[in-house]
Amino acid sequence: MAPASNVTEIIFLGFSQNRDMQKVISVAFLLMYVAIVLGNGFIVVTIVASKGLTSPMYFFLSYLSFVEICYCSVTAPKFILDSFLERNVISLNGCITQIFFLHFFGGTEIFMLTVMAYDRYVAICRPLHYTVIMNRRVCGLLVAAAWGGGLLHSVGQTFLIFQLPFCGPKVLDHYFCDVHPMLKLACSDTFLIGVLIITNGGSISVISFAVLLASYVVILLSLRGQTSEGRRKALSTCASHVAVVSLFFVPCSFVYMRPCATLPADKVVAVFYTVVTPLLNPVIYSFRNADVKDAMRRLRRKAVWEEKEMI
Repeated sequence: MAPASNVTEIIFLGFSQNRDMQKVISVAFLLMYVAIVLGNGFIVVTIVASKGLTSPMYFFLSYLSFVEICYCSVTAPKFILDSFLERNVISLNGCITQIFFLHFFGGTEIFMLTVMAYDRYVAICRPLHYTVIMNRRVCGLLVAAAWGGGLLHSVGQTFLIFQLPFCGPKVLDHYFCDVHPMLKLACSDTFLIGVLIITNGGSISVISFAVLLASYVVILLSLRGQTSEGRRKALSTCASHVAVVSLFFVPCSFVYMRPCATLPADKVVAVFYTVVTPLLNPVIYSFRNADVKDAMRRLRRKAVWEEKEMI
């Protein structure tokens, strides 16, 4: 049972106290959110509808794109709507719910990136055994493990926040609810819970990042024995993955792997892992990929042809 709290709603300060500036920022968020949904949604539809994109890499990419849409949708729509309505308020229960889904999809994305790094390792270092190792059943289990890991991480973070009493103030210097800002609103000693929150989030980040680094070191070492064309393709694929990993892990590490304290820069840093990374994912992973671009063109031609037949 959660401790009694006098606070029933939380007020967001957002990015600026100037309403006109806040609306300008919300318009920018709206444009980026639409681009995220359309770009990642198009990737999901293309991979699902295309018969040529059946390798495990594209199977994982479709799930990553879906997670990106969900992850951004936890924070961006409410911020955009609240900015136009000029009422930046959320209920305490709504705030805790937002924390749950934020860490659920965020944790799932971390594990999904780790799974994709393992897939690249097997494809490059064990090419003759790739189809045997990464069969459909294994791919499904890895995706399920990523979702399960994200759920366990989120339940742990949410449970810790749920134990705190909130007696005021009720103003949050952020544009969405998160664990560290919420600790500042608690009216009890938060040292132990803060340590547990860092342990939960930090351990996942450190272990996943270590696995990612190890996989790329092994991949780079194995490339020495391949042809120049093979090295070029492998490095191109890995470079895309490293770019996404860096854009996501570096800001997350800055926020979640330090002592529980909030900084003015946290709001700006949060934009990178909640909006910028999902926005660039289609460009980095797919629009530079010849197979995906060909599949997209075929899908568009098919849609145009079916539309003409209906007319």
